[in-house]
Amino acid sequence: MAITMADNDKPDGIVLTEAQKKSRRQRSIAIALALGVLVVLFFAVTIVKGPAVLVRPL
Repeated sequence: MAITMADNDKPDGIVLTEAQKKSRRQRSIAIALALGVLVVLFFAVTIVKGPAVLVRPL
């Protein structure tokens, strides 16, 4: 059984509308920004605490 060009024309799965694609991109950007803010926050806290982070009772 050979696959013809006509068989490859129809998309598999769900096809998103332009509004859905735009919404997904905006959501991805928001998640990336939130993750970036968390990274900067953790870095800043680590720098402010300095070596005291490692000095604690066992």
